[in-house]
Amino acid sequence: MTIIELAQSKRAAPILASGPHTLHLMQPHEHARWDAFVRTCPDATFFHLSGWQKVIEESFGIRTWFYYVQQDGQIQGVLPLAQIKSRLFGHSLGAMPFCVYGGVAAVTDTARKMLDDAAHALAQELGVGHLEYRGMRRAHPDDPEWHTKELYVTFRKPISGDDEENMNAIPRKQRAMVRKAIKLGLVGEVDDNVDRLFDAYAQSVHRLGTPVFPKKYFALLQQVFGNECEVRTITTATGELVASVLSFYWRDEVVPYYGGGTALAREVAGNDFMYWNLMQAASARGCRLFDFGRSKLGTGAYDFKKNWGFTAQPLPYEYKLYAASRLPDNNPLNPKYQLFIRMWKKLPLPVANALGPYIVRNLG
Repeated sequence: MTIIELAQSKRAAPILASGPHTLHLMQPHEHARWDAFVRTCPDATFFHLSGWQKVIEESFGIRTWFYYVQQDGQIQGVLPLAQIKSRLFGHSLGAMPFCVYGGVAAVTDTARKMLDDAAHALAQELGVGHLEYRGMRRAHPDDPEWHTKELYVTFRKPISGDDEENMNAIPRKQRAMVRKAIKLGLVGEVDDNVDRLFDAYAQSVHRLGTPVFPKKYFALLQQVFGNECEVRTITTATGELVASVLSFYWRDEVVPYYGGGTALAREVAGNDFMYWNLMQAASARGCRLFDFGRSKLGTGAYDFKKNWGFTAQPLPYEYKLYAASRLPDNNPLNPKYQLFIRMWKKLPLPVANALGPYIVRNLG
């Protein structure tokens, strides 16, 4: 029986064994013990939580494999994987699509190697072009079979429990934008649904020429992750929609993940106020690290985050090639996608919102 067939059969028996360590696929009744490990493992991130399996599979119809290694009944390491298969963007196995961090999270070298071996075997069996890990640091710096490239950075910065201290840490020009928005009377509210988020986000990505995610995806994130997922919406004093952001709360961190603004946002410094309002709320909640998230080098998002006083930290994503002969370049800065981006911007928003989910599922 192949690894794929075993995953389909949903058997709880170990796939491979090496001494006291055994490799397994997570079963539906094991989410709690998986997450208990993730919450205590130093290598793990919010994107290793078991809930991503439901979110990715139900939002995009993407196949996933959530591997773990255990010893004496205790989980020693985890590795969530998902397959992207697209004529336009290629065939890959990754940890994880739509997640900025991923890869093996383990507390023993044995578990780490077994999970690497499982990913290698699955990549070969699926016949993918490449395998991708999205770590904050290289997991295989001395292995020539694993490649990396400079494309993404992340922006992470400590915050304090004092609003004035956090305000003063924002560079002068950007701080003036925040104060402008405050004087205009902008208001931040927490939503129990994703309606206003989707409206603001869809408008924002359409202006950038990027396909929008399905609304169901945002709703599932809010449903699956509960109070660890917050939708914060910014309005004018009269209730007009300005901007909205979906954020994750993880340990003592806040991670603004999907955000967007209406056309009005630029006039009233809506995006600046949105992140300031989130920083205030996160600080009051006990967060001490603001993760501004991933950006590509040379983009407007990269410049915006730098202007907030955050320092870029390289994300050395790793790639192992199989059927492919070169590293993937599914990047909107790639010249071959520029015509598509220009055409997408010209589509009426309702048409773009209808077509976007069929395209974005292949991007990962």
